[in-house]
Amino acid sequence: MANRLADAQSPYLLQHADNPVDWWPWTGEAFDEARRRDKPVLLSVGYSSCHWCHVMAHESFEDAEVAAYLNDHFVPVKVDREERPDVDAVYMEAVQAATGQGGWPMTVFLTPEAEPFYFGTYFPPEPRLGMPSFRQILEGVRAAWADRRDEVGEVAGKIVRELSSRALTLGAAGPRPPAEEDLHAALLALTREYDAAHGGFGGAPKFPPSMAVEFLLRHHARTGSEGALQMARDTCEAMARGGIYDQLGGGFARYAVDRTWTVPHFEKMLYDNALLCRVYAHLWRATGSGLARRVALETADFMVRELRTAEGGFASALDADSPVFEGEEAGTGKHVEGAYYVWTPEQLRAVLGAEDARLAAAHFGVTEEGTFEEGASVLQLSGKGDGTGSAMDVPPDTSPDAVGPQVTDDGRDEGARIESIRRRLLAAREERPRPGRDDKIVTAWNGLVIAALAECGAYFERPDLVEAALDAADLLVRVHMDPSGRLSRTSLAGTPGGHSGVLEDYADVAEGFLALSSVTGEGVWVEFAGLLLDTVLRHFTGEDGTLYDTADDGEVLIRRPQDPTDNAAPAGWTAAAGALLTYAGCTGSARHREAAERALGVVTALGSRAPRFIGWGLAVAEAALDGPREVAVIGPQGDPATADLHRTALLGMAPGAVVALGEPGGGDAEYVPLLRDRSLLDGRPAAYVCRDFTCDAPTADPSVLAEKVGGWVG
Repeated sequence: MANRLADAQSPYLLQHADNPVDWWPWTGEAFDEARRRDKPVLLSVGYSSCHWCHVMAHESFEDAEVAAYLNDHFVPVKVDREERPDVDAVYMEAVQAATGQGGWPMTVFLTPEAEPFYFGTYFPPEPRLGMPSFRQILEGVRAAWADRRDEVGEVAGKIVRELSSRALTLGAAGPRPPAEEDLHAALLALTREYDAAHGGFGGAPKFPPSMAVEFLLRHHARTGSEGALQMARDTCEAMARGGIYDQLGGGFARYAVDRTWTVPHFEKMLYDNALLCRVYAHLWRATGSGLARRVALETADFMVRELRTAEGGFASALDADSPVFEGEEAGTGKHVEGAYYVWTPEQLRAVLGAEDARLAAAHFGVTEEGTFEEGASVLQLSGKGDGTGSAMDVPPDTSPDAVGPQVTDDGRDEGARIESIRRRLLAAREERPRPGRDDKIVTAWNGLVIAALAECGAYFERPDLVEAALDAADLLVRVHMDPSGRLSRTSLAGTPGGHSGVLEDYADVAEGFLALSSVTGEGVWVEFAGLLLDTVLRHFTGEDGTLYDTADDGEVLIRRPQDPTDNAAPAGWTAAAGALLTYAGCTGSARHREAAERALGVVTALGSRAPRFIGWGLAVAEAALDGPREVAVIGPQGDPATADLHRTALLGMAPGAVVALGEPGGGDAEYVPLLRDRSLLDGRPAAYVCRDFTCDAPTADPSVLAEKVGGWVG
């Protein structure tokens, strides 16, 4: 049996390379083989850090008997959804339409023409809770293929026609970008879904609503809505205090299995952490919250420490599972979910001693019964405040830190004691077997990281974070981007993968490059962003201004994927709208502004109906309605007065404000027309605040500038 996955770049495919299943990658040759053998295709889609993907692999794909049956009667195809989001999107839409739900592992049976006819996600090895076993599914599909081929063909054809008609309906996105009343209606609809008791939206499982929170923060900045700010603040505090946040090492897990954010699904994804890092930084900017500042910085440091690769990019994920390290199964190679992160009272005592273990248990919610499995607890914060003396809803000038530290009965500073406990627990945890890391560099997600690290570096005066953003951007230009502005979706160890970038890659990288230019004053990043956005307009945009997830010259699937709604990260459609809008603010390009407004028509159509799922589009619409404001800061590099104006501009809360930095008569005006013809003010550094390139009188006073760009609290 040929090992067709052995040379794959994808860590997920490599995890399956030694299965007894005769896997094929997604290639034309696989479907040629299905036609030659007259067999259906089993499409299995997952990703490397997916817990249930590992479970099904161990239970079924590593089973010799199941594999033999599968090899005899099917052509099995394995896909990494992070490498091929287009394949995943097309068939996930079919799964959700047929079953009402989706998830990974995704299991789809296809004709040799790649048309789907039977769907599912995880299937157990034995019948369980009304769910058939995987072997039963295989036998049923084989029988249908052998005995009811006409019926299978009819079902497959009907599904493909329905998917195609959905795409056509989606094409009529909307006539105009959202107006004030549309955004107000979206806010009301979002309020109805808000969980006032625990923060966030909806029930369990509960996912970090990064894009919706960004909308709420921008809406508050533009309108002064305290209700919007309260929802954003309370949601962020609940997540930061919950088990979904790593209280020792920083960073967020993928989601919580409950509505209280207590028990996470332990995988840590790059996109979640990039988005949440930026959200908490923006929340600090709006409120001055010490907790928001701490979480933003800890999350940034987590990404740099745990996910940065030798090439300067950022790896995709940390696994949910890690090796068992205690008890009879220690050293056996068995992996379990959450083992790296959870604690028992006994483990606390072994590291800290009895006295500090009691404080740690009370502070982090570790109980004898446990909050997870087998008496272990997920660490969470148990009281008001963040463990360092500040609470999310306490103004900076009246926080507990401002009136003196908390002191324990024995006279020690409790904040310092808790910090010592955190350091010791983290050091002890570092000795445990670590979760696996998917070292694949995904283009879009690195774009999100670039924006987050650049802004955090600027807000919190951490030049090391800006340098990390620059290194990642340099990698994308050198390895992922060709001279014509076309992107590869992934790379590994400095070698690009063989798959083309999709819309979110172009949009998120353009967003990251534009943020990087705002922070560094290097106009070349605007030029690179323009190259990517020209590719979007040329290859991803339909005649009516709607956007597609794949290029017009890309691989032809059963339909061309097109989805304006957010998933775990912003939709490529609305991310492109945001980048186009910012680029137009930098350059004055009417073509890019008009393209952004056309793309925002879909937000008008969906904003009040599904605000949770088009949050990034709503955030971009807030910027469009505000202008966005354009700020040109002119002054000598290294001049403290220039730096003060620049930081004030970056900290302005005006939604989506565009900031450009340059020297008088400097060459960056070639790339950033917003800087052209701007001069010093009576020999001093100056800031020009504009809308649509129409500017107020320049100012050299940071306090005046702060008023013009929405001020800041942090």
